[in-house]
This record gives sequence, C-alpha cells and structure tokens, in this order.
Amino acid sequence: MDTETTEKTAAAEPDEADETTTAAGDDAPDLLDGTDEGEDGRDEGEDGRDDEEGGRGAATPEVTGVGAGAAAVVSAALAAVALTGTWTGRVVAERETLIGQIKTSAGGTPAQQINEIYGDAWHSTALVNGVFALLALIVAVLVLTLPRRPAWVRAVAVAGAVLGGLGLLLSAGTYFDLFLSLPTTGS
Repeated sequence: MDTETTEKTAAAEPDEADETTTAAGDDAPDLLDGTDEGEDGRDEGEDGRDDEEGGRGAATPEVTGVGAGAAAVVSAALAAVALTGTWTGRVVAERETLIGQIKTSAGGTPAQQINEIYGDAWHSTALVNGVFALLALIVAVLVLTLPRRPAWVRAVAVAGAVLGGLGLLLSAGTYFDLFLSLPTTGS
C-alpha cells in the first residue's frame, strides 16, 4: 500500500505545480516572447526546434546585432577615411612624386614634369581613397542585407553607404580630372 500511496502522491504533485504556476501568472512572459516550452521544460523557437538543437535562441539576435553593429561602424569609418584621405594614400602619392622626379630629372618638357610629378600622385591618391570608399560601400550593403538587425545598426550602415558612395564619386571625379584638371604649360 505504501507504493500505491507514493505513486498517487507523485502523480498529484505535478498537477498542483501546474495550478500554482498558472495562478501565479508565470506563463505570461512565455506568451509575450513567442516561445513555447517543450515537454522537458526547454524553450523552443518559433520553428518548433529546441534552442539547443539549432533553433532560434535568445543569444542569436544579440550576436547578430553586435557583429552587424561592428560592421556598420567599420563601414562608416572607412567612408570617413575615404573622404578625408589616408596615410596609405599619402605614401603612394609621395612615391609617385619621387618616381616622377626621377623620370624627368634628365630633362623633360614642362608638360611631362607636371604629369609625372603631380598628375600621377594626384591620381594615385584618388585611387587609394576610391578603394577605401568601395570597401565602405560593400560592407554597408552587406550589413543592410542581414536579417533582424537593430535600428541603430541600420542607420549607421546607411550612413556608411551614403558616405562611401559619395567618397567613390569624388574619387572617380578626381581620378578622371572631372572636377579639376592638371595645370597646363603656357606654350
């Protein structure tokens, strides 16, 4: 008889626990966050799979948000660097200036000197800044295509895309001498 009483008591305990949980309102947060509890008490994602088995867990949006946020900030920083210039661009321009001076040291026309010393350096700087702007634009577009990102990430990525696009246009215009042309000699 003791075994029967113990089995009846054990069977009655989960029912009592369910009633207290319902009465206390502990199920309300589960209804609000859209997750269902499985039979073993683990949370299941919206697709019915357990979080531990690859379903959508609470950690997934945070990780995606942090990575996407970092990428968006990198995009905006690359775009700002493309607009203001980089140390790399300056080094490349100085190298082109030195090469131009070496080429024209034995004698060259003033037009050749202007082109070799100043024009190549100018175009090299525009090329390097254009590469940074293109990288900013690519990273921003990749961030904007990610699903489930916070609003601030989207805003920073849009800013990176706009500034990257503007930097790319300015670099292309400088490279192809659309805004300012190289000085000419008074022949």
